Amino acid sequence: MIKIKLICVGKLKEEFWANAQNEYIKRLQKFCKFEIVELPEKNQTSSIAQTLQKEGELILEKMEGKSILFDVNAKLFTSQNLADLIEKTSQTTSVISFIIGGSYGVSESVKAHSNEMLSFGKITLPHNLARIVAIEQIYRAFNILTGTNYHK
Repeated sequence: MIKIKLICVGKLKEEFWANAQNEYIKRLQKFCKFEIVELPEKNQTSSIAQTLQKEGELILEKMEGKSILFDVNAKLFTSQNLADLIEKTSQTTSVISFIIGGSYGVSESVKAHSNEMLSFGKITLPHNLARIVAIEQIYRAFNILTGTNYHK
């Protein structure tokens, strides 16, 4: 069974976001081993560059397997594209690390070490919503791959 890691900078603070996350994690258990890795925000440093560097170092420590970065400037993908990527990747690795950066994005070193970069679109999503959308899309991808009625 493939392991999916979602590496996120920041924590979910509101209960309704945590409830949504927990519901999708519960649903994902039949398809994969799913792990959330929450990293502390480092936006208390003196510059954006330092913030990106410090958060980037933390992200790089947690990345394993194939790494897929969610980035607003990356290529657009459909739910089917994500399903195909997960299916193809699971044939060659046992771990996929998805990454959601902090409020300033991610460092160039994280981008350089990412195998793929995908975008939800040209909109900016709040971190909490981006996390829920990412988890839902991963769940949807597994439903596409198994042929359930979830994806219509």
